[in-house]
Amino acid sequence: MTTPDERRLRGALGHLRIADFSRVLAGPLATMVLGDLGADVVKVEQPGAGDDTRTWGPPWWDDGDGPASTYFLTLNRNKRSIALDLRDPDDLVVASRLALEADVVIDNFRPGTMARFGLDRDSLAAEQPGIITCSVSGFGSDGRGAELAGYDFLVQAMSGIMHVTGEVDGEPSKVGSAVVDKLTGLYAAIGILAAVEERRVTGLGQHVEVSLMQSALAGLLNVASAHVAADVDPGRHGNRHPSIAPYEPYRAADGLVAVAAASPVLWQRFADVLGRSDWCDDPRFADNEARVANVEVLAGEIEAVLAGGTVDDWVARLQAAGIPAGPINDVRSAFTTAEALGLDPVAVHDGDGEREAFRSVRSPIGLSATPPSVRRRPPRTDEHGDEIRGELGR
Repeated sequence: MTTPDERRLRGALGHLRIADFSRVLAGPLATMVLGDLGADVVKVEQPGAGDDTRTWGPPWWDDGDGPASTYFLTLNRNKRSIALDLRDPDDLVVASRLALEADVVIDNFRPGTMARFGLDRDSLAAEQPGIITCSVSGFGSDGRGAELAGYDFLVQAMSGIMHVTGEVDGEPSKVGSAVVDKLTGLYAAIGILAAVEERRVTGLGQHVEVSLMQSALAGLLNVASAHVAADVDPGRHGNRHPSIAPYEPYRAADGLVAVAAASPVLWQRFADVLGRSDWCDDPRFADNEARVANVEVLAGEIEAVLAGGTVDDWVARLQAAGIPAGPINDVRSAFTTAEALGLDPVAVHDGDGEREAFRSVRSPIGLSATPPSVRRRPPRTDEHGDEIRGELGR
């Protein structure tokens, strides 16, 4: 019987090996999620250059081995690296063996690239029917989209995300982090796990495909539904919500307070804390539909009250009343807030005397018996090449 400590060390996915031919963000995020959960992720990189994101700096972090891009670091913990040039016959033999001995093979090359090297689903499944393959593309593998390169910023522009982001009368704006790549990576991880579970029942693998564009459209959620279900073409609302009020930042004496009073009960409490219970009987504000219709007037009324106190004062009073409210933090303050709330947002992999301890953002997934862990710091290019070749008998 497996002991609790053995389960924890092994991780929920300790039985899986992932051959990761992806680079940049969406694919590496998917494999890092799986690696955090225990999977053995072997990252295949281009000899010499490595993953594109190794050069994406500043900022840089030097742990004693030389500067590393923080962009690369955020996506590649819990992985082993091997450098293989797929155009080299000997390296291709190693890559093929790696793929055939893996449970999952993931790539984000242009459609058709893996097939040229015999690493696509059909080629691998001919020898190993249980193998699961996953392809991440920009705009799908069929039609004109298959020829287009996909990057997060480009897909934010083409998917409508930028159109609905930004000030009402301002220019379209991208989201401040790579939201499309993140969505795509998470959808890829979910698809892979679904395929793994189905294989447990049937013994057969399958191909998983996700695209940046489709992930972005799905990620529009209620904004997309407004178009699909109601034939509405949503525009920008700045920091306001198109369907809920009060649900935006409001100015206090020394800054902005974010308020999300998104239910009748919360609206009543909010009005009471602000000393304006009369708002609940005002036909302009009596229900959510009326508040949305009169959102500009409502904002003026709210800010007239909030001007009498500081952000900290109002946040304390509103939170004490059970109203979702908070300051607009910078990133440093966001981590400080998370720590104060007991969320423990930073994971640390201890140093070894020569290299500093590696700090990264903790996985948000909580599992009582097999929690995610940081077992390996992000690798140097080909750091584990000899080790992996030995395991493959090469």
